[in-house]
Amino acid sequence: MAYYSIQGIPLTSLAKEFATPLYVYDADKIREKISVLRSSFQGFPLSIKYACKANTNLAILRLMLANKVDLDVVSPQELELGLMAGYEGSQITFTPSGVDFSEIEFAVSKGAMVNLDNLSVLEKFGQAYGNSVSCLIRIKPHVFGGGNAKIMTAHPESKFGISIHQKEEILAIVQRYGIQVSGLHQHTGSDIKDGKTFQQAASALFDFAKDFKDLEIIDLGGGFKVPYSPEDPGVDMQEVGGLMSRAFLDFCASYGRPLRLWIEPGKFLVSEAGTFLAQATVVKKDPIKTFLGINTGLNHLIRPMMYGSYHYIFNASNTNSSEQENYRIVGNICETDTFSFDYDGNQNERMLNKVQEGDVIALANAGAYGFTMASHYNSRFLPAEVLIDQGKAVIIRKRETLDDLTRNQVF
Repeated sequence: MAYYSIQGIPLTSLAKEFATPLYVYDADKIREKISVLRSSFQGFPLSIKYACKANTNLAILRLMLANKVDLDVVSPQELELGLMAGYEGSQITFTPSGVDFSEIEFAVSKGAMVNLDNLSVLEKFGQAYGNSVSCLIRIKPHVFGGGNAKIMTAHPESKFGISIHQKEEILAIVQRYGIQVSGLHQHTGSDIKDGKTFQQAASALFDFAKDFKDLEIIDLGGGFKVPYSPEDPGVDMQEVGGLMSRAFLDFCASYGRPLRLWIEPGKFLVSEAGTFLAQATVVKKDPIKTFLGINTGLNHLIRPMMYGSYHYIFNASNTNSSEQENYRIVGNICETDTFSFDYDGNQNERMLNKVQEGDVIALANAGAYGFTMASHYNSRFLPAEVLIDQGKAVIIRKRETLDDLTRNQVF
């Protein structure tokens, strides 16, 4: 019954107090995931850099800061939000992809560490800063990670990072301008649960690093799989952390001195902390199947339609499992916006405790890439967000109004 309440507060009570659609976040779950990461890596100080594109609400960023978690950002706006939340520029890493060089200059001006992922921007960085400002370089290790192919980022055809086969070109630019390369970075992708995949990517990066003599940092990215249902075990972080820790310590021994290890979890820290609440608006019995319509759509949670991703869905208003029905769970947007995808990425039905119109329908794993990927499609308002901490529910983003939709329009 744990899914039906958060820190003792029933989901139905939250829906009644704050209305729906509603994102709800559990602060204790975020702290738990931070603790899991720290306990999984042993033998050296670990720096956790929260990939905040997963959830940029200022309350979430402040919670990360309070728990000594730094930030990884991918835009000037995320960087500014980090500063607003109380971070120093030195606690923020800027890891953009294919951006104008003015964004690199902005990040440097704020004191952030920049992570460069193409030869063109590396050349411009050398021309602009020489050896006066240090940087990271993002490497593409040519590794195929397990999980959803749509969110893999280290394979040969990925747009992210500089290919490991371009080492000589990288070194030539670095030497030409005397660039201070403080660290090397790679990110394998997302939803990876096999420690051997991380080990393979790390091995490629360690081998690449041998020709960089002044490194201080190895950044192995993130992408740790989270459980998507009560039966899904997710990633074994103790196994992954143990494998990566041993590989990192072996590399440091061969490199001749200790380095710092950074990791960049995003979804792992916040996904399970989030529950998205909606209301059943219509139970539509069709000759082929029964459609369950809810008062939200792909405008508020696009991951199922974009990635074919699985979200555990249940009827929070009915805890009686003795009478269940199959439902195709769909949204209210004027598009095909199905929420009930199976583990293979196919639209399917879900067995739920019997639903009546007006019931509260809950979607788990909504703490990451929910609000941050939401849109105003169909001119619908963005939902409110609530954080539950120490048994109290606090609004951390107001529900939008028509004024928010028209604020920047010019009549």
